[in-house]
Amino acid sequence: MEYIHSKDIFLLMRDTLKLMNRRAMDHGSRVAYYLYKMLECKGGYEKFELADFVFMASLHDIGVYKTDDPRDIVKYDLRKPMAHATYGYLVFKHLSPLSELAMVILYHHMDYSQLKSINFEHRDIAACLNLAEKIDIYSGALGDKFNLDMFRRQAGTVISPQALELFEQAMTRYDVIEKVRKGEYRQELDDIIGYMIFTNENKKRYMEMLMYCQGFWSESAVVNAVTCMCIARTLGQSEGLNALESEQIYYGSMLHDLGMVAVPREIVNAPRMLTAEEYKKVKMHVHLGERLLHNRMAGEVVEIVAAHHERCDGSGYPRGLREVQLSTKQQILQLADAITALLDKRSYRPAFDEDEMLYIIKKETAAGKYNKNLVKTFFDHYDEIMQRVKTNVEEILATYRRLNQQYLRVSGKLKEQ
Repeated sequence: MEYIHSKDIFLLMRDTLKLMNRRAMDHGSRVAYYLYKMLECKGGYEKFELADFVFMASLHDIGVYKTDDPRDIVKYDLRKPMAHATYGYLVFKHLSPLSELAMVILYHHMDYSQLKSINFEHRDIAACLNLAEKIDIYSGALGDKFNLDMFRRQAGTVISPQALELFEQAMTRYDVIEKVRKGEYRQELDDIIGYMIFTNENKKRYMEMLMYCQGFWSESAVVNAVTCMCIARTLGQSEGLNALESEQIYYGSMLHDLGMVAVPREIVNAPRMLTAEEYKKVKMHVHLGERLLHNRMAGEVVEIVAAHHERCDGSGYPRGLREVQLSTKQQILQLADAITALLDKRSYRPAFDEDEMLYIIKKETAAGKYNKNLVKTFFDHYDEIMQRVKTNVEEILATYRRLNQQYLRVSGKLKEQ
């Protein structure tokens, strides 16, 4: 079964990052459009190759969500570029199926006088991306006063002459700046993205990459996703779910908290119990996650995600569903998510130890919140489940922390001038 189409992977990642910060993602889309039309003028690329470049360019500033304030484009793209370029490079190198384009992200802020002495396959793409980004920033800031003279004076030093020539062709052929100003470029971007071709394994890697994106602001978000996945999949196997159902549980548990990226950090990290109004905003993450996945992920997965805070006694949210209205797969994720939440340290309380967690789950099951058979399965297979959690969390955290360590090491070598 195809859980998500290649194009929908891009749209899902784009819209998730928009929830984190719309301004930064819109900047990425405009830059990707400029690059796309420059490469069309250059010629020699297949549609699927152009689609890959557009995907990369749309996410070229993905590192800012980890290292900078995504709202201040001038600061992170013109004054202090190397931190986010380095982290973005590492994300693409280690997590993305487009790892061969990671060097473009690393060097896209480098002046042409330096870039031309570095030999890598897509150096010309990096030079074009460099110019496309600068044009978006300055044309947005200057409006009708913008012209290319400022870049013509820098050709051969700061700017690649070849890239500048391609952009001038794109202006003549496609009127690219005017299309961006009017918002007419978006459909062209969506159309070219439709030519992306991903294997099922690559799709899975992109979903895992999206899971890591949830952890840009908090390591615990990644830990929680992995913990929940391990518990849910093991419960599913113990309950005799088939391979198809197990895959649905896998994707549902991986992405169930996707909507949390839109919850303000000051609420998530509040060192106290939340107010009623703040808690209402947290609860909206279910609707946001469902909306992100709707018509992109398979309906069975969306249904699992949409019900992960429901409870068998009808006390859950957002719809107050009861046990007879819930599938086994939905109930599995509810239990796995509840266990994960108890084991997680929150800003307003420490994590519960295992004995405390087991007591709370047993007590709430007696009150009718969880499926009794599933809870029995959890207790019967407790040691096996928790060992899987430990092994998988250690593996994922090793990757997560390796990214951060390499970022510190590489960014130390690539100090800003």
